Amino acid sequence: MVSSVSNTSGSNTNAASTSSASASGLGSTYQTFLSLLTAQIKNQDPLSPMDSTQWTNQLVQYSSVEQQLKANEYLKSLVGLGAGNVASSVNMIGKTAVADIDTQSFKDKALTWHYELANTAANVDVEVRDADGKIVWKGASNSLNKGDNSFTWDGKDSTGTTVKEGNYTLKVTATSANGAAISNAVSVQQRVDATELINGEIVLRMGYSLIPMSYVTGVRETANA
Repeated sequence: MVSSVSNTSGSNTNAASTSSASASGLGSTYQTFLSLLTAQIKNQDPLSPMDSTQWTNQLVQYSSVEQQLKANEYLKSLVGLGAGNVASSVNMIGKTAVADIDTQSFKDKALTWHYELANTAANVDVEVRDADGKIVWKGASNSLNKGDNSFTWDGKDSTGTTVKEGNYTLKVTATSANGAAISNAVSVQQRVDATELINGEIVLRMGYSLIPMSYVTGVRETANA
């Protein structure tokens, strides 16, 4: 994948240079054409005026080509931007990414979420919900400290039965000793195993989850096991 990105970036640079040179040349020719056209109109014989249809068609053709070259330049810029993002995401492989998202994909391994509390809590209740919003497990967490905390779910529902594969969301409700709500933010912090481009968006494979790169708020080196 790294090689592919490198080749794409190089071809984009060469193509962009060629396109820019072509556009520059056409722009110069276009201005020359307008100057000659203006001079011809000023000096034409009033008794035998020039055929306006011909120079109008030429003017339209020059404008069309110029617009097409500019459109090609914009397209190449967008492609180059996407390739740059892929290159950046490749550098994240093997590192731990922090994603501002509360949903993960379960298959056969326990899922761990992180939640940040604005203040130390007296109680933290958690709910795990399936893709339909149904609560499959709920209980209390003993991680009550202000700042970063974590919660691990073993993939079993309230009856102790392992749930089916799919996406599951964590909801956290934290309260103080007097029952006041404490704000919290749930995130996924996991090692990036791979990266790919899906429907024009950079997606990171973190465990069994495919998480858009746009949700990532931080990256750090993965601690040795």
